[in-house]
Amino acid sequence: MKKKKRKLTPAKILVYICLILLAVTIIVPVIWVFVASVKQNSEFYGNPWTLPETIYFQNFIDAWQKANMGSYMLNSVIVTALAIAMLIVISLPAAYVLSRFKFRTGKFWNVLFMAGLFINVSYIVVPIFLMLNNWDIKLRQLTGDPFFLNNLFILALVYTATALPFTIYLLAGYFKTLARDYEEAAYVDGAGYFVTMVKIMFPMAKPSIITIILFNFLSFWNEYIIAMTLMTDEKFKTLPVGLMNLMAAQKSAVEYGQMYAGLVLVMLPTLILYICVQKTLTQGMTLGGLKG
Repeated sequence: MKKKKRKLTPAKILVYICLILLAVTIIVPVIWVFVASVKQNSEFYGNPWTLPETIYFQNFIDAWQKANMGSYMLNSVIVTALAIAMLIVISLPAAYVLSRFKFRTGKFWNVLFMAGLFINVSYIVVPIFLMLNNWDIKLRQLTGDPFFLNNLFILALVYTATALPFTIYLLAGYFKTLARDYEEAAYVDGAGYFVTMVKIMFPMAKPSIITIILFNFLSFWNEYIIAMTLMTDEKFKTLPVGLMNLMAAQKSAVEYGQMYAGLVLVMLPTLILYICVQKTLTQGMTLGGLKG
């Protein structure tokens, strides 16, 4: 039998046009930044849409060495890896227990994490800074050395705490969609709660886990306000903070190539990660990972 051809209605055409325009507004600036990153400084004074005469990789070398972007990227890698590792270790068991077991304080914890979804991190940056600064003052009196500010582990811990509500909400919604037959079969075979959780349920939640890793990676990698507030020492600054410093410095130095090369260094890891996990990310979202 011949398949019926789908008719293009005016509504569908309008939707396609809107999607194409949205894609263009996103893709064109990204391509322009990549092209600008390999231009020589003199080429920026003509038509901004012209292609470079030669590919000038020196911009990346200068941004990496002279602008100290290599050190900033290492700090971002350390903070992001620590934050995601701690987030997975804490949020997976918490989401599993809250979604699969009934206990006396379960509703309280659910309401508490739900309330955390409505807290804008930007509003609590100053209280977090004052709290850590006060702890450092007391610690200096006891030991003579600060600990809580200019500490990559503490920054990762703050990232983890701020991301817990959304992550637990998303993972709990996914665990609720899984049938209880798998757990019951594991219990019959003699597996305990912990073994069932780690060996049975966590592997089944792989699409949702990859989804939250990607979302939180993008959040942690591009975060600016908390890192700028808590990392006052130059050697502990992360990539977004270092990039903003580079952009501010280049306004007077007029080295546009280095500035756009720095932008590419920030964007490239996120683009590569998204390309690698795109299929699994889509699967995690469609299988119930975003359901409440």
